[in-house]
Amino acid sequence: MAEKFESLVNIHGFDLGSRYMDFKPLGCGGNGLVFSAKIVLTDPQSVKHALREIKIIRRLDHDNIVKVFEILGPSGSQVTDDVGSLTELNSVYIVQEYMETDLPNVLEQGPLLEEHARLFMYQLLRGPKYIHSANVLHRDLKPANLFINTEDLVLKIGDFGLARIMDPHYSHKGHLSEGLAASSLKC
Repeated sequence: MAEKFESLVNIHGFDLGSRYMDFKPLGCGGNGLVFSAKIVLTDPQSVKHALREIKIIRRLDHDNIVKVFEILGPSGSQVTDDVGSLTELNSVYIVQEYMETDLPNVLEQGPLLEEHARLFMYQLLRGPKYIHSANVLHRDLKPANLFINTEDLVLKIGDFGLARIMDPHYSHKGHLSEGLAASSLKC
């Protein structure tokens, strides 16, 4: 499998610059290759956005939200909740639940059965209801951010890069543990 990826990388000439490094093949999707990579965040604005996303995803725990298992620093070290120490790190790893595909890839396979469409719509409504109950606005809800496991037909919302916390008593500055207690509202 490694040779196949190496030849595909050479044929397609992937060159994403210095922002991405340590490419590793994960698999072939219907529309291309899937790689894991390290993202190098060097400018303060990118670090600030990454830290805000980490605070928000730590706040959420629901069946229709992609789960975050761990947030690790260099060499797998545990990351403390102190934002000041995080800004000094040169890398942060968000270990998330693996989701098989996204909604656009499922729809490319053909029309959904009515019962599948109903199930996905139900799950799609449950996710934002929970997100909003936790005082979070996703702000980038689109098919490419709706991930699906086709075996059990579970739909989960991911990519909270543009999300914001809408709580007048909450600040995006300070400790990561602020406001981490997610609402107990379950759909």
